[in-house]
Amino acid sequence: MPYIKKEFKTIKGKKIEDFLIQDIPLDSKLLLTLLEKGKISDEKNKRLQKNQIIKSDFIYIVIFEPQTKGLKPIFDSFHFAIFDKPSGIMVHPSSHQLNVYTLLDEIKYQFGEKGSLVHRIDAETSGLVLVSKNAFSDMMLKNMFEEKLYTKKYKALVNGEIKEELTINTPITNDTGLIKLKMKTDVNGKESTTIIKPIFYDKKNNETLIEAIPLTGRQHQIRVHLNSIGHKIMGDPIYGVDEKFANDFLKNNISQEERIKVIKRERLMLQADYLEFEFLEITYKFKSKRVF
Repeated sequence: MPYIKKEFKTIKGKKIEDFLIQDIPLDSKLLLTLLEKGKISDEKNKRLQKNQIIKSDFIYIVIFEPQTKGLKPIFDSFHFAIFDKPSGIMVHPSSHQLNVYTLLDEIKYQFGEKGSLVHRIDAETSGLVLVSKNAFSDMMLKNMFEEKLYTKKYKALVNGEIKEELTINTPITNDTGLIKLKMKTDVNGKESTTIIKPIFYDKKNNETLIEAIPLTGRQHQIRVHLNSIGHKIMGDPIYGVDEKFANDFLKNNISQEERIKVIKRERLMLQADYLEFEFLEITYKFKSKRVF
């Protein structure tokens, strides 16, 4: 249950920092950080600030407490681990969404505070996620991703037939419509490149299984690029569908039955399928064990 709100009885008239350090049985450094980030409030839901005198009977602290659902890494070493994430699970929680299980739960539960996400994939996307386990590997692996010193390949099922390999070189920027997290292709956007390789065409269903290799790392890049050339990913609840439907989906106002009725799939048919990189002069290659 990642972010939860905890209630604590106060000592009125005491300065908030003193109360946090002296009277709450949690790590004082963490509590002061939460105070600075606005995660501590009074009974009227007003954020408390440094040097403020406590006037309410209770304060509330939003804190991350990891839980496990038994998801184990497919590879685990001293410096890093690899998870094969199922579709439908966010990798990182939002402090605005309380009691939502994410991959970070498993990371912190299994590896402690030093466990960290090296990169992210969408909640709807399944597949490989790299996790660092100490400060050294966190620095090295995140730098590797920033410098794009890795090979990442995705597998996707798209509508229509793609007959031959193609490269999509279309800039991507934020969409200006109803959905804030949505992206779009635009000449004024950031440079974006995706290589698309057809694997198999299902003539009966008019769908093509493809390999997608993003050479840049824009948000929703593969989904945006494929939709821009008329080959939306099957099961995509955001791109290539009515905006109201997409907005309702993101607000959890769409049942699974309605989703299947509209987009014909229970999930987004996109998977982070392959990851290759070098770490400490050793080349590592990983392939997802999940199947659409």
